[in-house]
Amino acid sequence: MKIFFIGDIFGKTGRVILAGELEKLKRAYSWDLCIANAENSAGGKGITYDVAREIFEYGVDALTLGNHAWARKEILDCIDSFDGLIRPANYPEGVPGKGRLLIDKNGIRLGVVNLIGRVYMEQPAECPFLTADREISVLKQQCNAILVDFHAEATSEKTALAYYLDGKVSAVVGTHTHVQTADERILKNGTAFITDVGMTGPSEGIIGVERSQIINRFVTGLPARFKPAGGRGCLNAVLITIDDLSGKATNIKRIAEIYDL
Repeated sequence: MKIFFIGDIFGKTGRVILAGELEKLKRAYSWDLCIANAENSAGGKGITYDVAREIFEYGVDALTLGNHAWARKEILDCIDSFDGLIRPANYPEGVPGKGRLLIDKNGIRLGVVNLIGRVYMEQPAECPFLTADREISVLKQQCNAILVDFHAEATSEKTALAYYLDGKVSAVVGTHTHVQTADERILKNGTAFITDVGMTGPSEGIIGVERSQIINRFVTGLPARFKPAGGRGCLNAVLITIDDLSGKATNIKRIAEIYDL
């Protein structure tokens, strides 16, 4: 089984790239399932019903979220209407939506878990390690292959979770920082890992945002409503190959493309 995981979709630029390039990429990489983090897919912060539906129509099978999941309040009322949309499983009890998903498509079964980190993250969350144990124990009864999207800031926390889950899941992919790391690897017990998949959106901004706004924020300390950058776009992703019988990863390939839009 081949899984194509797309780094944080950022605003309209990210969606335009998917609309124009996803089919070409599928022909090139021949994946079985496509998953993307979409917490910033609407205007660079949050997600809406229409945006989620748009991304699914491009051929993405499942969407994960993160700390900006609730930036667009309408998602609170519609998140449960999407079978393929999940939010971090370690949010407090009573939060709308679900944190795990079983994809069953063309004879391929994959469990997906979404988690959020606690180091340098403002939102309250339960322990991602213990939550992972709970969610994985449920999915293990239904499938061999499981992918975890760990939406976190600290490299150490992401790496620690990957080693904690080595051999228990097929892959742990980091999201949130919008900067693709060059440390993709297969851990000793068969779990694929990358600290951060990166971002799919504006490539000429600062983590997707118009440069002058970010620079001014650092210089003055004054708050500002960030605007997505213009110019060229990028797509960051990983292609993960998983053995169908064992559920162990056999390969992880890092992908970075630049597009003139």
